[in-house]
Amino acid sequence: MSRRHLFLVGLPGSGKSTVGPVLAEAVGLSFVDLDAVIIRRMGMPVDRIFGEFGEAKFRELEREATAAQLRGPPAVVAPGGGWAAQPGNLEQAGPHSRFCYLKVQPEIALERAGQGAVRPLLRGGEGLARMMALLSERVSYYQQADLTVENDGDDPARTAAEIAEWFLKNDSC
Repeated sequence: MSRRHLFLVGLPGSGKSTVGPVLAEAVGLSFVDLDAVIIRRMGMPVDRIFGEFGEAKFRELEREATAAQLRGPPAVVAPGGGWAAQPGNLEQAGPHSRFCYLKVQPEIALERAGQGAVRPLLRGGEGLARMMALLSERVSYYQQADLTVENDGDDPARTAAEIAEWFLKNDSC
C-alpha cells in the first residue's frame, strides 16, 4: 500500500481530473479532486466562489483542503491548475507526496478546459493568449514535479499506466 499522496499538477485542461481516477484505481488509492472538495464545502461552483469572495478566499479554501487531505490516507489528488504556484503548497505537501506534471500544449488544454466547468482565471481576453500566460506564470512550479508526463493525447489509460508504473517504484518515504 502506498505511503505517499500523488499530486497531479498542470494547466486547467491538462487532464488531472480525467487521468486521476484511472490512476487512483491503478495504484490502489482513492481519488480526490480538491476543487470538488471546495465546491461541496461552499455549496457553490468555483466561478461563483471567485465572483463572490475573490481569488484570495478561494486560495485559502484550497490551502485548508490540502491540509485536510494531507492528514488523511494517501490518495491521488487533483488540485486546481494554479495550486502549485501558490506560496507554500508544494512545500506543505512535499514531505508526504510525489508530484506529477501533466504537460500539455496550451491549445489542447484550452480545448479541454472549454468542455468542462467554468474556469474563472480563463475569463477575459483571448482564450489561447490567457492559457499561454497561465503557463508562463506557472511552468517553473510545474517543473518542480518529480515526474513530467506528456498528456497531449486522448488516452487517459495510457497516461495513468505510465504514471502508475513510476509511482509504484518511487512512493516509499
